[in-house]
Amino acid sequence: MEIYGLGLVAICMFVGSTLGTLAGNLLGISGDVGSVGFAMLLLIIINNTMRDKGNNISAETERGISLLSSLYIPITVAMSARQDVVSAFKGGLIPLLAGTIATLGGLYLVPIISKLGELNIKTSTRDYLEVKHD
Repeated sequence: MEIYGLGLVAICMFVGSTLGTLAGNLLGISGDVGSVGFAMLLLIIINNTMRDKGNNISAETERGISLLSSLYIPITVAMSARQDVVSAFKGGLIPLLAGTIATLGGLYLVPIISKLGELNIKTSTRDYLEVKHD
């Protein structure tokens, strides 16, 4: 059932949030550090452990996980991006310049990475076809 997927993600988020808050306290920060990352890592570990033991997650549970991830992850990313922008404006010119350079660098790398992927697919297909015909 979808509710199991939602429950699994909720448990992972609770544990991740707790670990993130503890990590923030250990680092002397008044917020959480990496709570979503901890939750995602825990979800992956649980999923892989279940598959290794032969207990695959049902399709309904997968749909529940997908439903919540499609809602939660973009909201979390948008909230953290907003905080980063506010911090950058308060930090002065250097954080803004670093963010701008990183963003532009990423934008310029998209076509290059796409061409590398296309080249890899063509090479793999050609190698596959050569092996099949020999």
